[in-house]
Amino acid sequence: MALPDLIEIVPLPAQPLCAHITVPGSKSITNRALLLAALSDAPVTLHGALWSEDTQVMVTALRALGFAVEVHPDHDEPANRRLCVHGLGGRIPHAGTPEAPLELFVGNAGTAARFLSALVCLGRGVYRLDGTARMRERPQAELFHGLRQLGYRVEAAADRLPALIHGSGPRAAFCNVSVRESSQFASALLLVARRGLWQVSPGIASFDEAPYVRMTQRMVEHFPYSGGAYVVEPDASSGSYFWGINLFQESVEVAHWPMTGMQVDADFPRFLKLPAEVSRLTDLGDSIMTAIALAPLGTHPVRFTHLSRLRVQECDRVRALRTELTKCGALVREEGDTLTVDPSAPLHAADIETYDDHRMAMCFALLGLKVPGLRLRQPACVQKTFPNFFQKLAAPQPGGVGAIIRHGHTRAALLSSELVPASNGA
Repeated sequence: MALPDLIEIVPLPAQPLCAHITVPGSKSITNRALLLAALSDAPVTLHGALWSEDTQVMVTALRALGFAVEVHPDHDEPANRRLCVHGLGGRIPHAGTPEAPLELFVGNAGTAARFLSALVCLGRGVYRLDGTARMRERPQAELFHGLRQLGYRVEAAADRLPALIHGSGPRAAFCNVSVRESSQFASALLLVARRGLWQVSPGIASFDEAPYVRMTQRMVEHFPYSGGAYVVEPDASSGSYFWGINLFQESVEVAHWPMTGMQVDADFPRFLKLPAEVSRLTDLGDSIMTAIALAPLGTHPVRFTHLSRLRVQECDRVRALRTELTKCGALVREEGDTLTVDPSAPLHAADIETYDDHRMAMCFALLGLKVPGLRLRQPACVQKTFPNFFQKLAAPQPGGVGAIIRHGHTRAALLSSELVPASNGA
C-alpha cells in the first residue's frame, strides 16, 4: 500500500530523543554527477546516489539518449542506489528529426530540464523537452538565451517548455548567462562546457545562487572523467528536517553530515538558535524553508529575506508558507520577498496544502511533531527528493524519531509499508 492522500502527524511525547538518522544522497549532486558521468570517457559508478522522482527522470532521459545506466541497490540507505553510467566521451547516440523529435519528459525536475537542455546540444538532431504543467511555468529564458549565444537553435514559445532544441555538436563559442532566476542555467552550461568547447561566464546578479554554481564548478574540476567511482554526499536540505527537531526537542543528529562545503545547507545546524534575520542571499539555501516553518515556535521575531528564488520553484513557496502557517495561527507578514514570523505559540490544528511540493510537505510534517492536529494533503510529493521521509520519521530510535503517523480519514496508525509513495522506478 502507498501513502494515503491525507495523513496526520502526531506530536512527539515530551521526552528526550536519542536519534542518529541517515538521509539519502543529495539530489543536486546526483543529477550533476549523472550528467558528468554520461560525458566521461569510461564507466563511472556513483555511490550513495539519490533514487527519487527527480533522479529517476534524469536516468530515464539518459537511457532515451542512448546511454547505458545500471542501477544497483545501496545497502546503507534504502532511498539511494549505486548507479553505473557508461560515458561515451561527449557523444550523444540517439537523436530525432524535425518531423519526429526525440521526446524527453522532465516532469517537474528543474535540474533535469536545464541540464538536459544543454546536453542535447552536443547531439546531432532534434530533441523536444517537456514537463508537467508547473514545469512549463518555470523560467528557462536565460538558459535558452545562452544556448542561442553559443549558436544552437532553440524553439520555445515565451522561452518556456515545451522546447525544440536542435543539436549540432560541439562548437567553440562564448556566452554570458544570468543566475538571477536560477543557478541551474549557469550550472547546465558549465557542466557541458568541457565537451561542448564552450566558454561560459555566469553573471552574479543574484549572489544567493552562487553556492550552487560553486558546487558545479568543483564537481567539474574533480570528476573522474577517465572512469572510476564518485561518492555522492548526503543531502543537507533533507537533513535539515531532522536537525530542526532540535529547535523544540533534543537530541537528534544526522549521520555522515557533509563537511566538504559543497552544499550551502550544510550550515543549517548553526541556525538551530534562530537569529533576528536569516537571508537566502548569504545564509541558507532551500533549508531556509525549514527555519521559516519552525520560526513561530521561537521566542523572538525573525525576518527571512531575499526569498525571490523561492517563488519560481515547485510552487510560489513564499506565498505558500505564509498561507499555510497562517492557517495554524502563526503571525506571518509578507512584504516583497521578505517574510517576518513572530512568536505564535500555541499553534493549532489545520489541514495543510502541500502544493505538490516536497519541501512544503516535509516542513509541515516537522511542525506537526510539535503542534497537535496538523494534517497534510497529498504527502506523496516527497518522492521528488526523499521517498522514505515518512518512514524515517516513524522508525524507532535511533534510526528514526518514533513518530506516529495516522491515516487522515480513518485515524488508524500507518505501518512502515504504508508510509512510502507508490513506486515510480526500478
